[in-house]
Amino acid sequence: QVQLVESGGGAVQAGVSLRLSCAASGRTFITYAMGWFRQAPGKEREFVASWSGGFTYYADNVKGRFTISRENAKNTMYLQMNSLKPEDPAVYYCAASPNLNTPPRVGGAYDYWGQGTEVTVSS
Repeated sequence: QVQLVESGGGAVQAGVSLRLSCAASGRTFITYAMGWFRQAPGKEREFVASWSGGFTYYADNVKGRFTISRENAKNTMYLQMNSLKPEDPAVYYCAASPNLNTPPRVGGAYDYWGQGTEVTVSS
């Protein structure tokens, strides 16, 4: 069993940066595929970024602004979000899968999810 806990969300103004963290416990996640997804009110959950097998993937609307990284020694994954836009507010979730062949952009393919951390952006 893997437990994921997100942190780092908050209320910020457009244009500033924020870093989200996802701490994993229960298993060493060095071989896990990890991802970030978000869900805004009234909208479906959408893919943000993922890391799997040494490769990173980004949604087009965050590419160049967001960076996913992981610190295996701390079992922690990060999402550095720069130049936040008014369309970025959502609850951000981290997800994990022990299968490195997990489709990186498909939320339903991940086995474990955190409780989410909320990001709000004011213009």
